[in-house]
Amino acid sequence: MFNFILPLTAVLIWSANVIVNKLAVGHIFPAEIAFLRWFAAGLILTPFALPVLWRARRVFLPHLTQYATLGVLGMAIYQGLAYSAAHYTTATNMGIILALLPLTTLTLAVVVLGDALTAGALMGGLLSIVGVLLVVGHGSLLHLAGQGIGIGDAMMFGAMLAYAVYCVLLRKWQLPLAPLPSLYAQIMCAVVVLLPFYVFSQKAGVSMDNLPQLAFATLPVSVAAPFIWMIGVARIGPRRATVVINLVPIFTALIAAVGLGEHLATYHLVGGALILAGVALGENWHLPIRKARVPGPALPDELGSVR
Repeated sequence: MFNFILPLTAVLIWSANVIVNKLAVGHIFPAEIAFLRWFAAGLILTPFALPVLWRARRVFLPHLTQYATLGVLGMAIYQGLAYSAAHYTTATNMGIILALLPLTTLTLAVVVLGDALTAGALMGGLLSIVGVLLVVGHGSLLHLAGQGIGIGDAMMFGAMLAYAVYCVLLRKWQLPLAPLPSLYAQIMCAVVVLLPFYVFSQKAGVSMDNLPQLAFATLPVSVAAPFIWMIGVARIGPRRATVVINLVPIFTALIAAVGLGEHLATYHLVGGALILAGVALGENWHLPIRKARVPGPALPDELGSVR
């Protein structure tokens, strides 16, 4: 049980970050916090990671494009869309949509990596889609048909999809750097990409109104949680860690209800339960429909490595 404390701590931090995204609305602009968060994290990690990265430069430079792609997907697009989504949807909805990440990653692994297509993945995917449609349709598929998906929910779905692609590519490429220089290289690439958006976007400036949100997004979320998660995964294994990460929507909904006063409606409970049931089917029911093209690792260790 003690070994689960570390991954649970990381999941709690990431769940709380969804709430911080919401609290940042009106105090700091999305492009501003996205850039400043990773810029500050890069500064903090520089004394520890830059010397390691410099020594490994001959190994790193041939893969620069791949690290840049990962930085754009996992940090710039994912976090930028999440901060923007917080302006238009609830933290509860954001957490529930994020619950699709493990199953989306498994689905992309079937397409991109040639992993086996299983009955569980297929049935779980359908079940989870129904759950998401219930949430974004406020409990009514007729309402969804009439009103469509809200822009905030669509942004959060795009953010989740970008991070799922990140996870699959990280597994596909099997890049050579150790976790610390790898994380640092991705952060620096993301900072370069986010800089023009920061320069040309509206700015609120760092103040006492937004400093707590910025500090939380920088220290616990960007620096501490990834390392806590990696240590936790090393102790309990990637598949058991994925079960822990499925707690994100539950933690997010509870924190949002207490901290933000968001109403937890029946459709949140039903939709969230359907999504988690779908994820459980996808991960545990391995009856093959199509065999894998090439044998490989069962599930990416990278799930949730950078958030």
